Amino acid sequence: MPEDAPRAAGAGAEETLLAFDYGTKKIGIAIGNTLTRQAAPMEIIHSEVRDVRFGRIAALLREWQPQRLVVGLALNADGGEQEATGRCRRFANQLHGRFGLPVVLVDERGSSMQAQALLGTNEPDDAMAAAVILQRYLDALQA
Repeated sequence: MPEDAPRAAGAGAEETLLAFDYGTKKIGIAIGNTLTRQAAPMEIIHSEVRDVRFGRIAALLREWQPQRLVVGLALNADGGEQEATGRCRRFANQLHGRFGLPVVLVDERGSSMQAQALLGTNEPDDAMAAAVILQRYLDALQA
């Protein structure tokens, strides 16, 4: 089951993490780890077809072998839930069910605006938004 709060790996354990900025048309993906506590954008999956999406995610999981997944949780400006919140939770549950990895939900409010500011362009920002979400998770971990 997805968790709603950051949890550090066991003492001294390093974890590789993949993060997702979930959308119905695109999914941004970022990578990071608990040793460097740095997140980096990876790619954007441009497909609405479930099998294509999960096929690419499966390939990334085989390649990077993360110990934990992070999914951005869409919330209203006041922190309340919205229609997209349920879709994010469902995606997180699907990741956990398909791949058996721990999944953490992280508030994604403002991540796209922050990603655009970091990019400084109007290029697609989904992977950078995933990196912003993952960086929030890493920053929240206890030292």
